[in-house]
Amino acid sequence: MTTRTHLHTASAGTSHIFVTDAIMNGLPPHIAQVICGHKSIDTTVGYKAVYPAETIEAHRAFIARRRATRPSEEYRTPTEEEWDAFLAHFEKRKVSIGTCARAFGTPCIHEHACVRCALLRPDPAQRARLTEIRDNLIARIAEAEWEGWLGEVEGLQDSLAGAEQKLRQLDRHPRKHVAVDLGIPVTRGDR
Repeated sequence: MTTRTHLHTASAGTSHIFVTDAIMNGLPPHIAQVICGHKSIDTTVGYKAVYPAETIEAHRAFIARRRATRPSEEYRTPTEEEWDAFLAHFEKRKVSIGTCARAFGTPCIHEHACVRCALLRPDPAQRARLTEIRDNLIARIAEAEWEGWLGEVEGLQDSLAGAEQKLRQLDRHPRKHVAVDLGIPVTRGDR
């Protein structure tokens, strides 16, 4: 009797044990699929039991592999100066019309012309301020065109496009602060 025939005639519990043991000992799932005669890899993977200890060990192995590929200095305790710089970065992300979403340690690519930046997350509470900025830009463009300051017109138009985009963003995604009742946690003794 071949292994394949034997597995088909064996009880379902035996197949589950075989697949679990084989895969946990290094047999690739697609090979186990062929041995078991499954048409779908999903069937084979469904036979494989996952134990909590296995999940924890797989996660630990993943972290160890990840750390092995990264410089060890990333896993040291930061100095006071580094920690202060990290916290200061998040304080500096707060701007008059919202929050800057740029990553830590990256420079501002728009030289702090935040209204132009795709990384600015506008604050709905600052909609009136953003509208005022847009209206001011329109007036400044008219003045620059009147005076013939063509270089100024181009820069102001970029800022105007950014302000209008931020207003559209607020209109598309109005933030609604709704309380959600998550209930009271129940312990096993309370059931």
